[in-house]
Amino acid sequence: MLLESFVGVMALIAASVLIPGDYLAINTTLGADALTAMGFAPARIAELSQLVEVDVAGRPGGAVSLAVGMASIFAALPGMSGLMAYWYQFALVFEALFILTTIDTGTRVARYLIQEMAGRIYAPFRRMNWWPGVLLSSGFVVGSWAYLIGTGSISTIWPMFGAANQLLGTLALCIGTTVLIKMWKSPYLWVTAVPMLFVGLITLTGSYEMFGMFLAKASTLAAGQAFALYLDAALVAVVAILGVIVLSDSMRQWYGYVILKKPFTNSEVVVMAGGGSAGRMQTAITDGEKDKCFRLPHSGGCC
Repeated sequence: MLLESFVGVMALIAASVLIPGDYLAINTTLGADALTAMGFAPARIAELSQLVEVDVAGRPGGAVSLAVGMASIFAALPGMSGLMAYWYQFALVFEALFILTTIDTGTRVARYLIQEMAGRIYAPFRRMNWWPGVLLSSGFVVGSWAYLIGTGSISTIWPMFGAANQLLGTLALCIGTTVLIKMWKSPYLWVTAVPMLFVGLITLTGSYEMFGMFLAKASTLAAGQAFALYLDAALVAVVAILGVIVLSDSMRQWYGYVILKKPFTNSEVVVMAGGGSAGRMQTAITDGEKDKCFRLPHSGGCC
């Protein structure tokens, strides 16, 4: 998540190095006259296209503007002025690898979840090395996101990807907050809680607006064409609702632990002297302990 946040900072810097008119010329399909009338006259869009050897005007989605911005930064380094086209292609490959690895990880996780749920109906699905289950669950997941790609566009897929990705970051910070509480580090909760609230509120607000946007656009289309947008809206709503459920339940638990001083148990791995671990033992923590430290169960031993 730290590296992903660094990528986000890079994207903001890359966008800020572009003149607003050039940025809008890349990320919209509006002509130069329309942008000039809005007060955002393109200044270097033709020059940028020539430097990267690709026509970058009218290429919405964010990928091209990020690549142009990163290429402009790298080309400004000493001895790099003639390599802007190379850095542009390098940035595009960087973005593609980031997206493809995310798709790969998401497909694997979704496949595991489907096999676990299907295993409640037919037990062999729970075996991760059972090839029929692997092929069926993987085919279902790949077919699902392929349908979204085939029926959607960058204007629908990219915002959905961003919302799900940022909610994942919010949940990661939520888990970090819980770990801090169970480590008796309550004074440092702001380190994870503040960015969690910031990212969560922005992402949930964006999800709400995206949900309304999909519904409004679907209402103007025929039934066959509108189905994909209704499906997109339903998926956004489900992801946002699940995120709210996790956050609200976590806050309820935090209130009990921090304010009401309820006892809790910690199932994280405990590092012992010599580099060993406590294996599968649970670490019991009670509020009455004066030194606020971990207390291992009496039975058992090191792994």
